[in-house]
Amino acid sequence: MASILYLGTDEGVVTLKSEDGRSWKIEHHGLKDWQVPEVAVSPSAPNKVFAGTRGDGVWLSEDFGATWSKPCYGKRGPGKVRCLTIDPRDPNTLYAGTEPIDVFISKDGAKSWKRLDSVWNVPSVSTITYPVAAVEPHVRDITIDAKEPNTMYVALQVGYMIKTKDGGATWELLNKNLDCDVHTIVLHPEDSNKVFIATGGHDCRAGKAPGRALYFSSDGGENWAPMAAEFKEEYSVPLTIHPKRPNVIYSAVANGQPGQWRKRASGAEAFLIQSMDAGKSWKKLDGEVSRANQSFVEAFAFDPANFDHMYAAQQNGDLFGSEDSGSSWFKLNVKAPHVSDMKAAHA
Repeated sequence: MASILYLGTDEGVVTLKSEDGRSWKIEHHGLKDWQVPEVAVSPSAPNKVFAGTRGDGVWLSEDFGATWSKPCYGKRGPGKVRCLTIDPRDPNTLYAGTEPIDVFISKDGAKSWKRLDSVWNVPSVSTITYPVAAVEPHVRDITIDAKEPNTMYVALQVGYMIKTKDGGATWELLNKNLDCDVHTIVLHPEDSNKVFIATGGHDCRAGKAPGRALYFSSDGGENWAPMAAEFKEEYSVPLTIHPKRPNVIYSAVANGQPGQWRKRASGAEAFLIQSMDAGKSWKKLDGEVSRANQSFVEAFAFDPANFDHMYAAQQNGDLFGSEDSGSSWFKLNVKAPHVSDMKAAHA
């Protein structure tokens, strides 16, 4: 049995393979002409991976990334995909968030798509602007409630969050006491009213938000409180919960936003953090990945065959592994193009 890592990069999808979790090789590299902000692996078939491309919709590989096809070729569907989520109850149901803002749903494995026009019934959606000229307002993350079939959260980059309780028929804006630049949404596996988010700190830097990078809600997103105030850093993207220890949460934080990192020799000044008590308190994780702090960890993944084995992918393509749930780290012997996302599988 081998461990597999799928990387969504600025140059397509890279498939990594290891027999021991230590020595890795690049097995495949596909869709090289496209940026791939997110990949999604079928929970029932580790060989089956979907890729959301930033310009040509959702592609599918059924051979671990060796070959790719577009299931909805010639049909209406998402174009410039920024996030991709598989429904936790049905591996054939996918959600795609796009640039400009739209949410699409497919119930047949990306062969056909329906646009959820109702998103635009939220008055504030049409008013969202994005401060970077080359990027339009977009959907950054989509999270499905595994316990409530019709509940979904959608992160709107610099537009807060919207939530539906009826499968997308109607939506409400969630904008009380949180940063508008929501990057990642995670639900507690035992109590889905507990919602955790990682943000870009836009409103923190503007003096408009009560926290820095991370926030927590105990009532399904109606009200929010800051997390990780132990740290001055106000930018975050990755946020994940240990699959077998639901109160153990991981994130990464950085000093300022990416435009600032590129202007200084010290880069992101980033490091990993961990909470052992469902977000009440946080500590810095030391080790090689936090010492390599010029780049920023964009994604985490857990090996589904051994959840104590986890991986961290930095934006610059450097990859790190841990065999003790993040207490210590080692650098993997491979490097990828600029990384946006990472998913793990076991075959």
